[in-house]
Amino acid sequence: MLKLSGKTIDTMYFPDGTLSFRIDVPDTKELVVTWCFDSNEEMTTLFYLVNHIRAKNPKADISLLMPYIPNARMDRVKNPDEVFTLRFFAGFINSLGFTEVMVCDPHSDVSAALIDNIKILPHMPFIEKVMDETGFDPENDIVFYPDAGCAKKYESLLKLPYLKGEKKRDWRTGIIQELELHGSIPSSPFRVLIIDDICSKGGTFYHSAKKLLEAGASEIFLYVTHCEKTIFEGELLKCGIIRKIYTTDSVFTGEDPLITIINRFR
Repeated sequence: MLKLSGKTIDTMYFPDGTLSFRIDVPDTKELVVTWCFDSNEEMTTLFYLVNHIRAKNPKADISLLMPYIPNARMDRVKNPDEVFTLRFFAGFINSLGFTEVMVCDPHSDVSAALIDNIKILPHMPFIEKVMDETGFDPENDIVFYPDAGCAKKYESLLKLPYLKGEKKRDWRTGIIQELELHGSIPSSPFRVLIIDDICSKGGTFYHSAKKLLEAGASEIFLYVTHCEKTIFEGELLKCGIIRKIYTTDSVFTGEDPLITIINRFR
């Protein structure tokens, strides 16, 4: 989904499959393009849109609100045949010359380093909202981070005791082969809030929830800033272990009784 100053860009196609759309460009100094990622095809729309804006309003400062960073997971390569897509994606965004690129909860520091004029929006208010809605009690409930990178990212924000996971994953396939819990496990029963930035099919959270349940967790909640539509393809929504999943509208579109969307970007 793309918007210019709050107005949605509706695209059409010529018979040969090429893109067509119409949009009036406001005659104002500051313009904001919002991109809540739905597909790679939107990169083409974004390219045409920004160039159209510059043709119609050459003096405008154009900012990009892109809460979810596409290609964020491919922030490193280990083998010669792997394509460093994040670097090339960041190069594309940088080539459009935005005055500011606003993102939320980037997957790693690599994303922030590669994108010019980046501004990271606070995501702590979303977590606080979830804690409020779940009745999270810092004295008795526990935060869980699925891996060491996640723990490093969030522990300084929350400053709460936590458990963390250690995943053994096949790099090529992404399949989790094993997950272990690390930290001081509270006396059971205890309630858990799992926190992370991105959910795809939810395998990490499924395996984490199973381990937490075995360790004595009575209720398990999940917060992810960015939830991809592929969550419907995994076991997470079917397993019956997670009480509620919370996410923002940065990239998620869809409905499920288990998922609560925090509306902020669309």
